[in-house]
Amino acid sequence: MSTNHDIPDIAIRPWRLDDFDAVKAILDDTFAGTWLPQLTSEAARAYKESGEPVGYIDEMGPAFFVAEIDGEVVGMVHWEHDFVHALHVPAEHQRKGIARALMAFAEDGMRADGVALARLETDTFNTQSQGFYLALGYREADRYPDLEWHSGFTTILYVKTLSS
Repeated sequence: MSTNHDIPDIAIRPWRLDDFDAVKAILDDTFAGTWLPQLTSEAARAYKESGEPVGYIDEMGPAFFVAEIDGEVVGMVHWEHDFVHALHVPAEHQRKGIARALMAFAEDGMRADGVALARLETDTFNTQSQGFYLALGYREADRYPDLEWHSGFTTILYVKTLSS
């Protein structure tokens, strides 16, 4: 339990099927606030027609972990082996320590699985996430074209050595 009144109590637990709508709302929020302003109209239309994020949640939801504050789902993280595929916190809940708690949880899970080096990606336009990952001790390892969005983005690969 938190003693600092500015930092809420954050509980992290495995995703459940009844979290589907809350996680979809989080992914929609972060898409609208982070990605949509950067996408070409063609890429935005293709995303909307693709059925994402519903397909992603349907396929990978059981591998997600969610953060809750007072019973409300306020963030999610998804990693496999050494790679963090997703970390999302809606705008209204950012800067409350939720993303930091989710990343610490994911890194602990990777360490428990014997992973020595964590990896993740973000894009060059996403300066907020770059600053966040650098503050957590990640370092840039590579840059390459982002082929997912077909919008001319450049992806940054970040890595972090996980000490036991």
